Amino acid sequence: MPGIRIGIDVGGTFTDAVAVDATTFELLGKVKVPTSHDHADGVAHGILAALEKLRAETGVGAEDVSFLAHGTTQATNALLEGDVAVVGIAGVGTGFDAWATGRLRSLRKLELAPGRPLPIRYAAVRDPADCDRALAGLRDAGAEVVVAVEPFSVDDPAGERAVVDRSRSLGLPATATSDITGLYGLAKRARTAVLNAGIMPRMVETADLVDRSVAAAGITAPLMVMRGDGGVMSVAEMRKRPLLTALSGPAAGVAGALMGDRLSEGVFLETGGTSTDISVVRRGKVQVRHARLGGRETYLPALDVRTVGVGGGSLVRASRHEVVDVGPRSAHIAGLPYACFAAPGALDGAVLVHLSPRPDDPADYVALEAPDGRRFALTTTCAANALDVVPADSYAKADTGVARAAVEVLAEALGSSVEETARIVLRKAVGPVLAVVDELVEAYGLDRGAVTLVGGGGGAAAVTPFLGAESSLDWRIAAHSEVISPLGAALALVRESVERIVPNPSHADVLAVRAEAEAAVVAQGADPAGVDVDVTVDPQRNLIRAVATGATELRAKDRGGEVSEDDVRAAVARSLGVAPGEPEEITATAHHAVWGALVRRPGLLGRLVKPVRRVRVVDREGVVRLHGTGAHVASTTVGAAGQVLAALVDEHTSHGDGGSRAPALTLLVGPKIADLSGVLDRDQLVALIGAELSSRTPEEPVVAIVEERR
Repeated sequence: MPGIRIGIDVGGTFTDAVAVDATTFELLGKVKVPTSHDHADGVAHGILAALEKLRAETGVGAEDVSFLAHGTTQATNALLEGDVAVVGIAGVGTGFDAWATGRLRSLRKLELAPGRPLPIRYAAVRDPADCDRALAGLRDAGAEVVVAVEPFSVDDPAGERAVVDRSRSLGLPATATSDITGLYGLAKRARTAVLNAGIMPRMVETADLVDRSVAAAGITAPLMVMRGDGGVMSVAEMRKRPLLTALSGPAAGVAGALMGDRLSEGVFLETGGTSTDISVVRRGKVQVRHARLGGRETYLPALDVRTVGVGGGSLVRASRHEVVDVGPRSAHIAGLPYACFAAPGALDGAVLVHLSPRPDDPADYVALEAPDGRRFALTTTCAANALDVVPADSYAKADTGVARAAVEVLAEALGSSVEETARIVLRKAVGPVLAVVDELVEAYGLDRGAVTLVGGGGGAAAVTPFLGAESSLDWRIAAHSEVISPLGAALALVRESVERIVPNPSHADVLAVRAEAEAAVVAQGADPAGVDVDVTVDPQRNLIRAVATGATELRAKDRGGEVSEDDVRAAVARSLGVAPGEPEEITATAHHAVWGALVRRPGLLGRLVKPVRRVRVVDREGVVRLHGTGAHVASTTVGAAGQVLAALVDEHTSHGDGGSRAPALTLLVGPKIADLSGVLDRDQLVALIGAELSSRTPEEPVVAIVEERR
């Protein structure tokens, strides 16, 4: 029987933990303990304390735990603060190769924090089989960990592996650039590997402490760690590539929105007290790019997250006549409580005062001073509650009367009403957030009519409801938004990304990279029956990328939550922006239904051109999982799919001056939604179709959704 999934998130101030039913995803309990930065065991102590408190309060036994994952800012903080180990670079090769690796000495100029450059030592290795002297020199120079670097090692890693093996045998931790990425680019590959090595000793020490503590508690479930790209990986894998945990702070929240809140097309906004992290979910997947660290690009895959300095505790700035701005300083920085959470009557007779939260800040931040001398912060949360846009069950909900009393002090100073003042404050606050949302919708080609804003974090209700109203976009606050990060850690899937440069790749090359990614997540405990692999082939860069995801146990979610056909029709109509009677069910499988409707563009242009059929794929719980425009839908069986789908691909392949482009194709087979839209070559696409269906029975139904390229 599926048991309990536990998620733990290590924040700057608190460590939060949640327990979730592995079958129903029901939140069973949540706890909060102080993050143990100063403890001898570091943050590992806080993780264990949170785990013990959670088990004590929920009654979860060690044998009940089927999955345990934690997210930590330890790697991110180490890189931001420049608190890394001394790294020895062992440059392998002679001639041009030696010259190329020798140039990596310049990495010591890279500053992770002001005045904190990368501590680099360098030694040349002419012969990998005879590298003891070079390694001893690095150790004597203070190196705590070694990175073996050789040009073109992604083609032949033997030289780097020999140096790594010898270094480890001498008791010096080591890694190779070819272990970090399969992409060319010596400088970027080495830079990424050096950053990975710099945080390795401390991250491995923490991992060992957590691993031993969990084992001592009698928990035998796999221990996983959040990655910066929204998935989790095993502790064993983290020991080799700890850099993958960097920038994982926002990743846990997005995983919570993706898995717990079932976001399939939209923008996730995680709002804390000071800032809002904004990221995109498209076709049910997080959007990932290579991250920049120390001002330079790396091969670290991480969420494309944009951070805006507006949160639930952002302070209002005002002159005598107008609201000047909101933030970036927050109530936390000023050391003041939120005015809207004051006791009724506490603000009676309060006056408006100006202050500078920090010595170098402008003196136009405003606060309220009560007759007894106490001061309260006037924040975005106060304005949202005064305007009564905060949902009743939200974490940020305050007494409306108290919030109105707080905003009224500012309104009287400005000669305005409470409602108008609160509205001005919120417009100032959400303006920069809306600009980023619009930018991301455009950049990722989201269907604006289908976009949903999902708010998470303790300050979600201070930003998301008003932002939704201002943008006319659908919005909702994620369930249990205040613990969205540990919830995301509990529900996240094992993830692995494999990238290879292959000139003129054949379909065999594509299948090989796909198989490598699939094998990697299975090796970390993912159930082979539930692994999804998304493949993208970029012919311009000769790049093959395969991203595999899977659960550590096959979760047969309780089907008791199925909704009626009328509810599904209403959800589809709302997503398509049409009347409830217009959508029609096109086809269905045991797990999904495909609905569609003819939709006209708005305005005069819509009356002049033909309507376009848009489709929505809906699961049995009524959640829209996939959006398509101008799509063709075909039903077949696994046994007939080879011939039927190949013909379908040929029929909808586009031809132009740049050559032929296979259509964007998605398969519905069993519980899976297999997105094959990242492949443009016809033969590669047909080969991937075969790979997706190879483990299915001949009579099993298959639905193909095809969109022609433009």
